[in-house]
Amino acid sequence: MEFVVISRGNKYIVEDKKQKLMYNIKKKGFGQRYILLDASNYNLYTFIQLGDERKPFFNIVLNDDSFMKMECKSLFLDPSISATGKNMKFLITSKDRKNFEIILNEKLVGHIATKVGVTGDLQYDVDIENTAFDDYIPLFAVAVDKVFGEMNKQK
Repeated sequence: MEFVVISRGNKYIVEDKKQKLMYNIKKKGFGQRYILLDASNYNLYTFIQLGDERKPFFNIVLNDDSFMKMECKSLFLDPSISATGKNMKFLITSKDRKNFEIILNEKLVGHIATKVGVTGDLQYDVDIENTAFDDYIPLFAVAVDKVFGEMNKQK
């Protein structure tokens, strides 16, 4: 499955290859809390940033329960984010902080490529195996944006 996550200020838009809206990710209230909505505006997940900018970590919440914890493992030497949930462990890893591999339980299942849009906003091209895709996967691109986005804009 291929889709694009486009950063637009305090929100993200997720579109398929044909530019059809799949999801909206909107900032909710104050702080670093975002909600993932499907195309019908049904609230699927809440994405909460915790910790400081040097070592951020995130919590993905489903039905008021913690579903997955994400943690930045390294910003510079081996840029990576781990995501751990029930019976699954993702590693989102890179060599250059722009092109990431998505590894599920030690098997490569996808990629995230960072691109700079015409307006200067970042967009993330995500390609993931259909068997590994779930509604929370676009939040991986949001985590990459929150951790590495400012560094990538400065280049």
